[in-house]
Amino acid sequence: MTTDNGPTPFPTARLDAVPLRVAHAEEMAVVLDDPALHTFTGGAPEDADTLRARYERQTAGSPDPDELWWNWVLRIRGEDCLAGYVQATVRGSRAEIAWVTGTERQGRGYAKEAARGLVAHLLGGGAVRTVIAHIHPDHAASAAVAASAGLVRNGEWEDGEERWVLGER
Repeated sequence: MTTDNGPTPFPTARLDAVPLRVAHAEEMAVVLDDPALHTFTGGAPEDADTLRARYERQTAGSPDPDELWWNWVLRIRGEDCLAGYVQATVRGSRAEIAWVTGTERQGRGYAKEAARGLVAHLLGGGAVRTVIAHIHPDHAASAAVAASAGLVRNGEWEDGEERWVLGER
C-alpha cells in the first residue's frame, strides 16, 4: 500500500506547480479550450462545470488504496496565469506521468521545464524510482518533452502509444 500525503508544490525556473484544486476549473477551461490539444489523446475540450466535476474526482483520490493520483496546475510566475498541468499516477515505486500545455503557451519550453521539474520532484522524494510516460508515435513534441526529462523509449507499446522510461525497469 502506498501512503498518500498528496501532491506537494514544486517550483521550476519560470513555473510554480501547484496542487490541483476544484477552484482551478474555471481558468483551466480557458487554458484547455482547443480541440488541437486532443489530437493524439482523443476527446474534446471540457467546459468549467465538466472540469469541476473531474477535478472533484481527481482531488478525492483513487478508489484503489494502492494507487495515488497527484495532479498539479502550472502557474507562470510573473504572469500569474495558468499554462497547463502535469500529473502522476503513483503505484508503489512507479509513477506514470503526463503533461499538457495550453495552445497559447506552447513553443516556449514550458512543457519541457514542467516535465523535468516533475521528474526531479518525484525522484527526489525517494519513494518513486521509475517514471513512465506513454507517447503517441506521431506526437514529436511530446517525445521531445519526454527526452528532455530524461526518459527513453523502451520498445514497449500500450494502446498504440510507446512507453518511455526513466529509472529501474
